[in-house]
Amino acid sequence: MKQVIVVNEALRLPRGKLAAQVAHAALDAFLDATRQAQQQWLSEGMPKIVLQCDSEIQLNELADRARRAGLPIAVIADAGHTVVVAGTITCLGVGPAQDEAVDAITGELKLVR
Repeated sequence: MKQVIVVNEALRLPRGKLAAQVAHAALDAFLDATRQAQQQWLSEGMPKIVLQCDSEIQLNELADRARRAGLPIAVIADAGHTVVVAGTITCLGVGPAQDEAVDAITGELKLVR
């Protein structure tokens, strides 16, 4: 079991803002998971990885693929109070779910640096 957060690196968010958006995605995707998946993920130490993509278009494509695969997801749109315009898609949470299912969607992406 793992969770992956995919960040839209085209936005070049300040790292504090990025951390807040990642936290939103992690929590919202967790809440979208089944109770069984939540419990298993919690018992395994809540493994998560933060990856990057190149654009909002790519982020939305990943979200569509994950949704079609039946994975828990969260697409995070910013409220627009600080750095970006309201409604800007900042990141995507996928999982918690089985490693193989998450990797089928996000396995080709690179780690956030």
